[in-house]
Amino acid sequence: MQKIAVLISGRGSNMLSLAARCREERWPARIVAVISNRPGAAGLEAATGLGLPAESIDHKAFAERADFDAALAERLEALEVDWIVLAGFMRVLGEAFVARFEGRIVNIHPSLLPSFPGLHTHRRALEAGVRLHGATVHLVTSSLDLGPIVAQAAVPVLDGDDPDGLAERVLAVEHRLYPMALRWLVEGRIIVEGQRCRLRDPREGEMQWFVASPPA
Repeated sequence: MQKIAVLISGRGSNMLSLAARCREERWPARIVAVISNRPGAAGLEAATGLGLPAESIDHKAFAERADFDAALAERLEALEVDWIVLAGFMRVLGEAFVARFEGRIVNIHPSLLPSFPGLHTHRRALEAGVRLHGATVHLVTSSLDLGPIVAQAAVPVLDGDDPDGLAERVLAVEHRLYPMALRWLVEGRIIVEGQRCRLRDPREGEMQWFVASPPA
């Protein structure tokens, strides 16, 4: 049984969707910790409500970013985690941390990478005039938001969209996309070939790319 740690900074909505699907679909894995860099994060209480172990490591308690990274790494190693899953974790992890857990850190980013890495993705997508936006699950490397892409989901950009409305529709597909991609990883069905990921033995109804219709 593989061990998953989910790192959050806020309300943890993706963490909740991951936890629900992990239990419902009986993955060969379990969430052994939900860890926040913000002690007051609402997601910690939500995790506790699901019976998940929840704790915080306050980044403000460390003078240097590297010191926080080291404390987080030590905790994750003590938990003997197989996967580190970033779910709204608003800290950039340093190169030493990423190297320590190479190939085992997963993130979801609210854009169709490599377009719009970094912050304010929905506003930037609207300003650029794109007709498709979405979310990307990728493995984390030392290059911000540029690791191998596991899966993506697209939503249309609608006339009259504002950043908040677009963000809401993207988040809805994140809640479907992230559990699907993470399940592939824990089942050992993702083959990484350089910057490309390939799904081994696709099952009926599975695909690495899907276009989600906007809610009615």
